[in-house]
Amino acid sequence: QVQLVESGGGLVQAGGSLRLSCAASGRTFSRNAMGWFRQAPGKEREFVAAIRWSVGITYYADSVKGRFTISRDNAKNMVYLQMNSLKPEDTAVYYCAAGLVVRVSTEREYNYWGQGTQVTVSS
Repeated sequence: QVQLVESGGGLVQAGGSLRLSCAASGRTFSRNAMGWFRQAPGKEREFVAAIRWSVGITYYADSVKGRFTISRDNAKNMVYLQMNSLKPEDTAVYYCAAGLVVRVSTEREYNYWGQGTQVTVSS
């Protein structure tokens, strides 16, 4: 099992920034990638960003490319999502996920999920 705990969500004005953190513990070798997904009210959960744990290759949804940056700290077993130039449409619950993943944007390939953290962007 891998346990994931997100933090860093909150309320921010449009154009502002937030940094989300995800702490991983447990059988952390049971993953080759970690990702961030989000779910807005009334919508399905969607891919935001992912990182290959060993080599650090990053992937982004088109909607966040150039504004969000995913990074990791191997020693601390942490993954981060730096979110800049936030827009009201970024409002959602953000989830951290981990697993042995082939297609990083595919939700069902992730075995482990955090509880989520709310991000609200006001206009």
